[in-house]
Amino acid sequence: MDKNIADLRKDYTLTGLHEADAHANPFIQFKRWFDEALAAQLPEPNAMTLATTTPEGQPSARIVLLKDFDTRGFVFYTNYNSNKGQQLAENPQAALVFWWAELERQVRVCGHVEKVSDLQSDEYFHSRPLLSQLGAWASNQSEVIESREVLEQRLQELQNKYLNLYVPRPSHWGGLRVIPDEIEFWQGRPSRLHDRLRYTLLEDGNWKIERLSP
Repeated sequence: MDKNIADLRKDYTLTGLHEADAHANPFIQFKRWFDEALAAQLPEPNAMTLATTTPEGQPSARIVLLKDFDTRGFVFYTNYNSNKGQQLAENPQAALVFWWAELERQVRVCGHVEKVSDLQSDEYFHSRPLLSQLGAWASNQSEVIESREVLEQRLQELQNKYLNLYVPRPSHWGGLRVIPDEIEFWQGRPSRLHDRLRYTLLEDGNWKIERLSP
């Protein structure tokens, strides 16, 4: 390697995040930033790191895609029998991280998790491309398989089975909603003196905004 990893650094200079400009509702503030990420045509602006824990307390993280959000929380879809699905069944607490490098922004979300309704899962499942629907049946997510060919053969069998037929949603596949009690907005600033505004949910349903030291 020609360049020392320790020498890799970037000074953030685009903009700041001031209390006077932040909305009192973190979901509206998130929508503002998400819309700006969309307008900037960032690659997969809905990609987010999902962090969970094993029953033994071992952290576990992976990238998933945000598929919906509103004042109830942030929704993604998965196989409930996957590692993350089983971990969240054991400990329904999770953290999310969005990283929009081009805008020098990060959003952190912490909260508890619950399944969305069967109706919402059904509606999203049937909005997906046909091969994605069949993929939910073909893959026993997170389980060891002998080869790629096994997976592709299973998909072909499903294509033959459901040719011109309605594909039902598997009962083991659906949506999960992260319901936040804390959301932090991070804006990169020069000299590593970044702006960090943390929203904390209060018992009365309102949100407290605090500035954190970088």
